[in-house]
Amino acid sequence: MKETPEQTDTVPSGCPFTGFGSSKYHPMNRKFMKLKNYQNGQEFVDTLCNQAHEDTPCQPKHCGGSVMFPRSPEHQDRPRGTPRSQEVLLQEAKEFIDGYYRSMNRPPSGFHQARWEQIQAEVAKTGTYQLTTQELTYGAKMAWRNAYRCIGRIQWNKLTLFDARSVTTASQMFDAICNHIKYTTNKGNLRSAITVFPQRTDGKHDYRVWNMQLVSYAGYRNEDGTITGDPANVEFTEVCQKLGWKSPKGRFDILPIVVSAGGQDPEFFDIPEDVILRIHISHPKYPWFKDMGLQWYALPAVSGMMFDCGGIEFCACPFSGWYMSTEVAARDLCDPQRYNMLEPIAKNMGLDTSNYRNLWKDQALVEANLAVLHSYQEANVTIVDHHTAADSFMKFMENEQRLRGGCPADWVWIVPPMSGSVTPVFHQEMSRYIVKPTYSYQVQAWKTHNWKKRDGSEAVRKQQRKFHFKEIAG
Repeated sequence: MKETPEQTDTVPSGCPFTGFGSSKYHPMNRKFMKLKNYQNGQEFVDTLCNQAHEDTPCQPKHCGGSVMFPRSPEHQDRPRGTPRSQEVLLQEAKEFIDGYYRSMNRPPSGFHQARWEQIQAEVAKTGTYQLTTQELTYGAKMAWRNAYRCIGRIQWNKLTLFDARSVTTASQMFDAICNHIKYTTNKGNLRSAITVFPQRTDGKHDYRVWNMQLVSYAGYRNEDGTITGDPANVEFTEVCQKLGWKSPKGRFDILPIVVSAGGQDPEFFDIPEDVILRIHISHPKYPWFKDMGLQWYALPAVSGMMFDCGGIEFCACPFSGWYMSTEVAARDLCDPQRYNMLEPIAKNMGLDTSNYRNLWKDQALVEANLAVLHSYQEANVTIVDHHTAADSFMKFMENEQRLRGGCPADWVWIVPPMSGSVTPVFHQEMSRYIVKPTYSYQVQAWKTHNWKKRDGSEAVRKQQRKFHFKEIAG
């Protein structure tokens, strides 16, 4: 029998598969999505999707599900960098505050209404409002909980928040970042945390961390077209050099922290070496692996995203957890567009790399992952393998279905970059949608910054500032 509109399960998520924008096949007449697990036959009915805030990158006739950096939500309803209207701000503030007080599992009280009236009055007077530290902490945790691309969300309620909204200078931002790195690194026993800097006001005085990650390696373009270091960071490395940063031009040079406070031109600061924990990569069976001179850092700290909470946008909000082994081994070290170490590893293993039928890439990739896991464990640094992470995500998804009626998830990102079908997440249908609070992508700061000096390459050519951490913390 031909399918009729009344038999269709749909959700307003902006995807042709789920029906948004395609009334011919999937009219938006039922507000849920059935998600099947093909391994065990279990079905979830996702209703949380009704709280979705933004359209996805999809269109009625094409799918954008595999787009790496989807169009930022801040571009959908207003020009880039401009604040929200008071009407939209109050709408999102009301939704957030209602959720905040519901989370306390207490009977309705006068505190809730009084807080809402306070927010309305503050917006009427100043055009915006300030979240309390408690509200901000709740929002940061919920944003992690809602992060549809993150496989490690089972830890969402253990996030520590550092409230840095009182800072006014780049130097103060750098001090807060160093404190974040030291606290979260914790001598290898990593702790998840977020540091939140002042919120967007008029869009002309944003606080930004220019690094995509707090700790990352430089990439240098050589005259012969080759790249020394991390190719992913070549453009940002050149930005740092234009600001006056100098380095040895090695394979593993830590990039400086570049920050701009209140819309001012950026300043750069070298991270004290004693703050950064590096792991030198070795293998439990292959002694030659150590001789390859590979290393990585302990702390994955994302610093280029925006924290969108209660209608307020925080453009500088570095947050960090810990690595899944495939992030380092399969992607950072072995991706062709990164350090591209897969073939050198295979050749050191004695494998014939001229023929794919011996699966030399697969063999080398497994050994690279074993080396990373071994090295982090030998250094007593927190890391999780992709099988454990996938199992924990399935538990998280089940919990979320029970507690909230759904779990936003991007299958393309949740499934690990190796061993996909032998992990349970591969067999689980997922629905990708945006629920706020959220962390969203921003255009890199150096592409949008309004330079106060005529030539940005001449801006802030300050002498490098070098510190030891005890000088900062003391």
